[in-house]
Amino acid sequence: MQGEFVRSPAQARSRLTVVGLVVTALGWLATLGWIGRQIGVSGVLIGILCAAVTIVPVLAAFRWVDRWERESPRRLLVAFCWGAGIAAPIAVAVLAGATRLLDATAGHGAIDRWGPMVVTPLSEEGLKGLFVVALLVFRPRRVDGLIDGIVYAGVATAGFAFTENILYLGRAVTEFLGGTLTDRDAIVKVVASLGMRMVLLPFMHPVWTCLIGIGAGIAVASRRVGVRILAVLLGYLAAAGMHALWDTTALRAASPTLLFKIYGFVMVPLFAGLIVLVVLARRRQARTVVAELPGIAEAGWILPDEVPLLADLSRRRGLRAQVRRRSGRAAARAVADHQAAVSRLALLRGRIARGAVRDHAGAEQEERVRAVVWTQERARELSTANAAG
Repeated sequence: MQGEFVRSPAQARSRLTVVGLVVTALGWLATLGWIGRQIGVSGVLIGILCAAVTIVPVLAAFRWVDRWERESPRRLLVAFCWGAGIAAPIAVAVLAGATRLLDATAGHGAIDRWGPMVVTPLSEEGLKGLFVVALLVFRPRRVDGLIDGIVYAGVATAGFAFTENILYLGRAVTEFLGGTLTDRDAIVKVVASLGMRMVLLPFMHPVWTCLIGIGAGIAVASRRVGVRILAVLLGYLAAAGMHALWDTTALRAASPTLLFKIYGFVMVPLFAGLIVLVVLARRRQARTVVAELPGIAEAGWILPDEVPLLADLSRRRGLRAQVRRRSGRAAARAVADHQAAVSRLALLRGRIARGAVRDHAGAEQEERVRAVVWTQERARELSTANAAG
């Protein structure tokens, strides 16, 4: 048995992951170089610090959402880097190209009319959501439902917002601290920009793109190609529509009051609705996992004694804490990997039972069973070895 599961199922993809991270890192560095020409090196450093402060709560929130079936930190890192190092610089290039095209065809300044209403929403939401779409096309087994779609879309968008905020926050803080602003209206505008981007906006970008993630989650639950395409397309159009509404209002509103009304009466309810949807989806995940655990134990893939420990999040957390105290962090991480693998297997079995997965269902289940067995053996080996040491 041990010889059959020597290698982790994730090891075969590690080289591709490294290549992807290198490419996104180069893209991000190139973008930082462009930002540096706009606001200077000091502005970039200040922008990175401010952007990091605003993005940490966002990432923590999406990590909290994904408690039952924690996605691989490596894949989440790739999602974040996609947004920061690929989507953001391409969005800058698209906007520059659209500006030149519209200047040549519709007259100078046409981008001011069409940019916030069409170009920016369609390009940015498309680029941010492309990561989730790519998973659906090339790695469909990595998206199990609404929660996965929301988490991947949110983390990719957090990366995009991080890079974008380096420019805007770095410029605003530099201008404010540098004493270059002498006009009262200019000072008020910069302070308002800082407040908007650090207080109101951190979750807004992710919420918009999460609509694409919701579409991806709906697509996974259907076996009809037309429904899958329509779900993702509608999510994309909804995300672009919300983005266009906000950008157009922010740039053209005669009074800031209208902007706050849009935020309060449109964006806040959208955010609240997403929270309700996430809570309901998590409860459904919990019910599915708890219902499938006895069958998984009966098949011999986990021990019967594991069922009560895996059926409750607090018991899962308590077991990890116990293993960490007794055997160290590596063993605790291995236990967490095993818990996530069991959840993924349970959710897949639930989808198979509902008829959402028929093609290659047996192959998918076999792959996840291998992951459960491998992570179980890995956790047992680390716990035993470290405890003995």
